[in-house]
Amino acid sequence: MNFKDSKGIYLQIADRICDEVLLGKYHEEARIPSVREYAAMVEVNANTVMRSFEHLQSQGVIYNKRGIGYFVSTGAKEKILALRKEYFLKEEAEYFFRQVYTMGFSAEELKNMYCEYIKNKEEL
Repeated sequence: MNFKDSKGIYLQIADRICDEVLLGKYHEEARIPSVREYAAMVEVNANTVMRSFEHLQSQGVIYNKRGIGYFVSTGAKEKILALRKEYFLKEEAEYFFRQVYTMGFSAEELKNMYCEYIKNKEEL
């Protein structure tokens, strides 16, 4: 896995696991790979993956069955989407809208660009 310097590795791994849940690789109540297995998959230290799992557990995305492993929580997809929307609105929307405003885009132009983006994504 290629990591960015701008965000902690454990958070990038947590994001990847969330993406995998959203894409259906891991279903609700399904076991996810162990810390060691996942560490080998993404080629990092097991302690880093453990930190990712603890982060996801604190957010209610996964839970631990002692001695068995980690599992995807019921309602994980909805929780992930809610957390991502909250993060976007708090951390990224202000910058995005400032850029849109300073470049002089109208609301109609922005709407059209977004509709075109959605149309192109649906065709894939």
